[in-house]
Amino acid sequence: MEKLDILDKKILNIVMENARIPSKDIAAQCGVSRAAIHQRIQRLIEMNVIIGSGYIVNPHKLGYNTCTYIGVKLEKGSLYREAAAELCKIPEVVECHFTTGPYSMLIKLYAYDNQHLMQLLNDRIQHVPGVTETETLISLEQSMNRQIHIDTSKSDKK
Repeated sequence: MEKLDILDKKILNIVMENARIPSKDIAAQCGVSRAAIHQRIQRLIEMNVIIGSGYIVNPHKLGYNTCTYIGVKLEKGSLYREAAAELCKIPEVVECHFTTGPYSMLIKLYAYDNQHLMQLLNDRIQHVPGVTETETLISLEQSMNRQIHIDTSKSDKK
């Protein structure tokens, strides 16, 4: 795998802050040409360092007022893939992780309100084959949401 140099990391920090920033502005901040920025970004995409782009939608503006994390216990950990496939069919589920610790899985979902959450839990999630138990944690407020920090003080090249 190719390593990232300091310029790659500077570009990543800039686009993580604002994915819609014009290449000319990135080039000016980095002191290189627009073509160099375009080539670097394309390479970062091909390397799967940048794995997506698009707009982030605020769920609260769409009426999803309850953000919830749910610990899910499975009969057997080997049922993870099948359970994850079933959870993917529930549009309100936005994240699903196979975890260590007391739960087999940790999922994040958005519901309109507590009644909608209860319906999702009772009628959908707890009916997924292999699910034996759930524990619900409602997020009262999101204090932070950011990308991973990228240290630009050194290159990964050896």
